[in-house]
Amino acid sequence: MLETLLTHVASAAEATGETTEASGDIMSSLGIDWQMLAFQIIGFALIVFLLGKFVFPILLRSIDERNAKIEEGLKAAREAEDNATKAQSKIDDQLAEARREAKEIVATAKDEATAMLSKADEKAKQNAKHVLDQAHDEISKEVIAAKKALHNETLELVASATERVIGKTHSAKADKAVIAEALKGADK
Repeated sequence: MLETLLTHVASAAEATGETTEASGDIMSSLGIDWQMLAFQIIGFALIVFLLGKFVFPILLRSIDERNAKIEEGLKAAREAEDNATKAQSKIDDQLAEARREAKEIVATAKDEATAMLSKADEKAKQNAKHVLDQAHDEISKEVIAAKKALHNETLELVASATERVIGKTHSAKADKAVIAEALKGADK
């Protein structure tokens, strides 16, 4: 590459017909034409001015718009992440509340079931006691009735036995008095 540059410089010097020894000008020895350099500088400045005036603002505006869109996207992503975090937190809170309520419901149901069982047990015990008391009452009544029947039967047997032994019949009042007196003696 350096060789080509030197070759161009040398050919430019020969084309102008001037040598470095003749003119002594460094620029012409390098093959640089002042007029051409001035036109190139003016052309470059004109291109830079036109690019700066018309092209660069459009490019900078589109870059700024793109940066703004990227910033909006990042902001939206941060907001979405914050919302997702808040929503997850809210969901976790609701799940914890639902679990707590479920535990309370289960505990209440257990308490109610226990209360119902104890109530049913108490009612069954009361019913059993009532049935047992009725049975005792009936047995007592039957025992009293049996004692009365046995007493009456005993009176009749004693009267019959006394009649056979004595051989004659006493009055019913006299029989009863004798029997009652005998029974009192037997009870003692």
